[in-house]
Amino acid sequence: NCMSEQNKENAQNFAEVMIDENFFAEFPHPTYEEWVKVAEKALKGAPFEKMMVTKTYEGIDLQPIYLMDSMEKLKHVDSLPGFPGYARGTNPLGYVTEPWHIAQESDQILPQELNEVVLSQLERGGSSANIVVDQLTRRGQDFSKEAAPEELDGASISSLQDLSTALSGVDLEKTPVHIFAGESSLGLTGMYVALAKSQGKVLQELKGCIGADPLGVLAKEGKLQSSLEQLFDQMAEVTAWAKDNTPELQTILVQGHPYHDGGGSAIQEVAFALATAIRYINELQNRGLTIDEIAPKIRFSFSVGTNFFMEIAKLRAARVLWSQVVHAFGGNTEAQKMVIHARTSAYTKTVYDPYVNMLRTTTESFSSVIGGIDSLHVSCFDEAIRPSDEFSRRIARNTQIVLQEECNLTQPVDPAGGSWYIENLTAIVGEKSWAILQEIEGQGGIEEALIKSIPQEEIAKVAKERFQNLSKRKDVIVGTNMYPNVLEELLEVPEVDYQQIAATRIRDLEQYRADVDSVECQVAMDKLQENLADFENVIAAFFNGATLGEVTALKARGEGLEIEPVKIGRISEGFEKLRMATENYKKETGKNVQVFLANMGNIPQHKARADFSTAFFEVGAFEILKNEGFQTVEEAAQAALESEAPVVVICSTDKTYPELVPPLAKLIKAGNPAIKLFLAGRPAPEMKDVYAEAGVDDYIHVTADCYGIITAIQKERGVI
Repeated sequence: NCMSEQNKENAQNFAEVMIDENFFAEFPHPTYEEWVKVAEKALKGAPFEKMMVTKTYEGIDLQPIYLMDSMEKLKHVDSLPGFPGYARGTNPLGYVTEPWHIAQESDQILPQELNEVVLSQLERGGSSANIVVDQLTRRGQDFSKEAAPEELDGASISSLQDLSTALSGVDLEKTPVHIFAGESSLGLTGMYVALAKSQGKVLQELKGCIGADPLGVLAKEGKLQSSLEQLFDQMAEVTAWAKDNTPELQTILVQGHPYHDGGGSAIQEVAFALATAIRYINELQNRGLTIDEIAPKIRFSFSVGTNFFMEIAKLRAARVLWSQVVHAFGGNTEAQKMVIHARTSAYTKTVYDPYVNMLRTTTESFSSVIGGIDSLHVSCFDEAIRPSDEFSRRIARNTQIVLQEECNLTQPVDPAGGSWYIENLTAIVGEKSWAILQEIEGQGGIEEALIKSIPQEEIAKVAKERFQNLSKRKDVIVGTNMYPNVLEELLEVPEVDYQQIAATRIRDLEQYRADVDSVECQVAMDKLQENLADFENVIAAFFNGATLGEVTALKARGEGLEIEPVKIGRISEGFEKLRMATENYKKETGKNVQVFLANMGNIPQHKARADFSTAFFEVGAFEILKNEGFQTVEEAAQAALESEAPVVVICSTDKTYPELVPPLAKLIKAGNPAIKLFLAGRPAPEMKDVYAEAGVDDYIHVTADCYGIITAIQKERGVI
């Protein structure tokens, strides 16, 4: 309608020219087969499939080129942004009218310190209050002096006063709040509503998500405090109340994080999250809610890793599959819209060379946005090392602001739409995720699968494959298993006075209880006891001074459940432990494992292999004894023996090895048989026996097991 008649005519003329078969007649139109022949010629005999096709942990073969023809079989590509099945987003205008919410996590233990950070985040570009509560709060327990430091992994919220302090200055009607409540959201939701009522807020205006995910907790921690039946009852109670009273406040937060952080693939994360949501739908339907009431109350939370295009496809496929799931339950088109919160991956972050984490979070947040998330947390670069500080929080927050304001990613709508590669990848991720979902449902659902350890075992297989590729450096983590900075000093970790924190929390809680009108509080608690199923009684109990632990104690029923949890970690931990072991050994003994490079010939002859060997062993923080090369094997052997290094690496070229290696290896082994002797490079098959007979113990090359070799040396030298 905004286009003038002249512009319309010009556009039509341009379109006619573009489809004119003679427009690019001077250029040939090669077929895919012709392109493959040219590629194979350039590969000089190397197998096309091996060199040009990339295999992923999802079992997907990424092709070197995608064509327009491949789009014809894809069903989802005909949809528009904001229309079913939502591959292209749930809003017809994408981020043009409203950008994604900048929802940076705040996890300070003390409510007052938490409030300072929350306000700082909101005043400096944040648009949602994302509060991480500690383990005690997630379990519905009040703070106690017996709390272990590892349990204080977030904000301690035990009372209405704690929550009021934490959110002081935050307009609850305008600012969405995002809180993962643990296995039940009943307590924190009741407390939050009580706070809103105490401030005279309109409940219909409350936004965000205070979400429960009992099956997610079970997968991650392997334990639930209450029975699943009781937790589903509470989920239904909160959701039924919220659908009428707080329509914009979600109550269920399905998390893919446990599966991602266990090393799982993108399709596993999507499938297990969807299986979890399906179980919740079934349970809530059994308790009288309809699909159109349930689905809008569910928010999904995914981790986004460093595989840029795979993560985009994962988010797009998840929306398509969720639309199909809700449609199968009879849900309307509005209920089919998936709300996605994302956080940059904790699994990919490193302790060493931590500033590289800034690059990782940048690509992860970029793919999150292109994938169409609704809210996002960008993790601090020092997340794996220490509590965040003002600098690390500012860098993380500004990453999102730069994406919105400088990179202008708020437009166009769905920039990935129409990409032959991404559209194909979206379809394949969707198909494979759906297949896993069907397998889980065939096992009786996600709960039964977790009890049987099926997701745990499948994720462990992928994690093992990841680590094997990392060990052989097929996969690279800059600064950890490749290109380590041996001069690096670890970031300083400030000491946290947990005793002082505990004393403060206990004092505040005692003061709160002393200030509460005990009579009114008891009346409210008695009323709750009489009718446990009425959520209004929960709100009233908090309003009149009850604590989280007191309310939860009344509501908790049934025995909990214990299973084997998903093994959570970070992909770099194994290599970090190797390096830390060497560094600790140096501190304790004043010595290091030395590696002597027996460089043969002039610098151009040995440099490539010497540099490779240096980087290989510096991964374990070993000391590398370098030199400019030796002209004779006698000189090299003498220098190696005089160094007294327990590890020696012969470095030269494949062409010179047959002549140099046998005599040099024999001289070194004759002088000190205990030396671990390596040859840099992959040996010719016909020479392996010759080199082994001369004394070569092993070889280092691009596919050698770096982790295994360094571990073996550390064990031999008493480092571990």
